[in-house]
Amino acid sequence: MKITEYNIELRNIHLYAYHGVIPQENVVGAWYTIDLSATVSKHESIKNDELDSTVNYASIYDIVCEEMKTPSKLLEHVCGRILTRIFNETTEITHIEISLTKDTPPIGADRASCAVRITAER
Repeated sequence: MKITEYNIELRNIHLYAYHGVIPQENVVGAWYTIDLSATVSKHESIKNDELDSTVNYASIYDIVCEEMKTPSKLLEHVCGRILTRIFNETTEITHIEISLTKDTPPIGADRASCAVRITAER
């Protein structure tokens, strides 16, 4: 068997944070949803069932939570910080796709949400 791609995915991480251009957003805050898929270069865990032979998704989750605590004006900036930390702290990840959704943006229109999606490679 040849593994062609191996991804770790964190789906529907739901966090309350204080991001936005409008000053009130930094006071009141809002709910955000994060989806992240990371391509992993190590495949040994498929055969040996050992955590040290893969990327611990709990560590990725912790990075996301920590970076969401730092207010930013732009969702792109938050994603950039998350991507940078993951690439700096995990050498086994080669590719990441992240989506950050502001669940209730204050844009005065009938909408479900607003989001940014960024794809990055090492």
